[in-house]
Amino acid sequence: MNTLWVVSTPIGNLKDITLRSLEVLRSVNYIICEDSRITIRLLEYYQIHSKRLISYFAPREEEKIPKIIKILEKESVALVVDAGMPTISDPGYRLIKSCLENGIEVEVLPGPSAFLTALVGSGLPIDKFVFLGFLPKKGLVNYLEKYKNLKITFVFYESNQRLIRNLFKIKKVFNNGYVVIARELSKIHEEYIRGELDEVVKILKDRKLKGELTIIFRPD
Repeated sequence: MNTLWVVSTPIGNLKDITLRSLEVLRSVNYIICEDSRITIRLLEYYQIHSKRLISYFAPREEEKIPKIIKILEKESVALVVDAGMPTISDPGYRLIKSCLENGIEVEVLPGPSAFLTALVGSGLPIDKFVFLGFLPKKGLVNYLEKYKNLKITFVFYESNQRLIRNLFKIKKVFNNGYVVIARELSKIHEEYIRGELDEVVKILKDRKLKGELTIIFRPD
């Protein structure tokens, strides 16, 4: 039976990929990806050649699915995103759902994930946590209010442009707590900034962070 292989890719360091993932990428003719330029860099690093790349990204996922399903009726295909596990704040959910509805086997290969890496490295309790993806651009205070009474760890992705503004909104809802900012995970400039919410905000006023950011927050 043909399979949609869901392949997690490195979140920074290109060496962070499993042998099984490389085996699958070498075996298929078609690879579904977000940005072909990024995927080509990964394939060239591992000398994987002669693959047909299908661009698949939000918000144009739906229009690509029929074409992909037709290919899957004939042969197996791999799904990747630019970094990390497909569907985690990235495209893939709609395609996986469609495959299952059409009787096509889906197999997910374990691999890198930015939010799980950051959680483990945070030093905060993670026996219970909530992953919020990217926070909404509007109505954030009202959005967070429904979590106000949960004494668990929160993890989300954030852009450097909105970071301080949204930390102030988090303070407005939760008053205070412990926050960890994980930046550029697995890359040369990897960094964790840890401290009470007020302390971290003061640190960030004198710095302009760059790169991918994952935020972990634990209310007092």
